[in-house]
Amino acid sequence: MITCYIKYEINPAKTAEFEEYARMWIPLVEKFGGTHHGYYLPHEGPNDLAVCLFSYPSLAAYEAYRAQSMEDEACRKAIAFAEETDCIRRYDRHFLRPVTADG
Repeated sequence: MITCYIKYEINPAKTAEFEEYARMWIPLVEKFGGTHHGYYLPHEGPNDLAVCLFSYPSLAAYEAYRAQSMEDEACRKAIAFAEETDCIRRYDRHFLRPVTADG
């Protein structure tokens, strides 16, 4: 399993718009075989930091999702919404693997 961790720098004046964007993506990741662990918005501390985590069985499965999502109308709509509202300033994508008690 591979987990994608995305750290967003969001526009603090557009937190509601970012939350709407986030709600669009959760079912889309799941539509393409992923498990979404949620988006996390500012509460205490920096008001321009948000993160999300979602997992795929493998990096190959993640890459397939990325390719398929570029052709999907709902995914393109979500991307356009973020661009139109300017709710995301930048983001960094990281890939993590879990460490569990059973290996």
